[in-house]
Amino acid sequence: MSRGALSIIDYFSLETAFAAEFRRLLYNLQNTVKTGELKALLVTSSMLSEGKSTISSLLAVTAARKGLKTIMIDSDLRRPVIHKLFKLERQHGIHEVLAEEVAAKSVIKKTSLSNLDIITAGKISAHPAEVFNGPAIGRLIEEMKFYYDIIIVDSAPIIPVSDPLFVAQEVDGIVLVIKAGETQREVVQRAVDILNTNNFKLLGIILNNMSGSLPYYYDYSYYGYHYDQKPPGFKKESGKNKKDGSSSKNKNDDIARDSISSKEK
Repeated sequence: MSRGALSIIDYFSLETAFAAEFRRLLYNLQNTVKTGELKALLVTSSMLSEGKSTISSLLAVTAARKGLKTIMIDSDLRRPVIHKLFKLERQHGIHEVLAEEVAAKSVIKKTSLSNLDIITAGKISAHPAEVFNGPAIGRLIEEMKFYYDIIIVDSAPIIPVSDPLFVAQEVDGIVLVIKAGETQREVVQRAVDILNTNNFKLLGIILNNMSGSLPYYYDYSYYGYHYDQKPPGFKKESGKNKKDGSSSKNKNDDIARDSISSKEK
């Protein structure tokens, strides 16, 4: 990757309503597990393009900023994107660990956050299900549990392929990302049925793309979320400056409205 390229970490500001939702989501997930501890979490979706990789990445950033030693694993060997979001090289990742018995420690990549490490997908595989169908994935996750407080695994969608099922049996919980307004009810139900039939620990659903589909009262502005705490010496902007800054504010509002919610099962 090019030196100095901005990653998803650089775009994720702590002082936004969007970030607050992810902190709330992390808290809810950690408290959903009634017994034991949530150390390994799988994030998947029903179909393609529901935003699971972005959601899982921001959740990992949130955990790291909270002080949890976090590792994110890209287990999507068909369409991996985590390396792109974090501006890392894809090569030398989970594929090499599972298929070529490379030491897990040798494929861990650092990020700009001291508490966040990444294992990228590595080599693109023609038969990912064969790569995950074995004891190696379980050993990898158990090893990472020893070194990290939380493991977040981004997987392929649950309906088109079987890869996530092999990973799902090794984690402590699963969340399903749904794109509001686009994913059909029957598709969501099918994904839930697959997870329930196999007795996997479905913790809940993350609803993505709320701003484009849900009524206005789900918008943060409805609750008066957007308010400013003026620092000492703050001066009101002139009419010209206000005009120049309006597009920036609207853009931030748009980002904040693309919120997510966790529905506990």
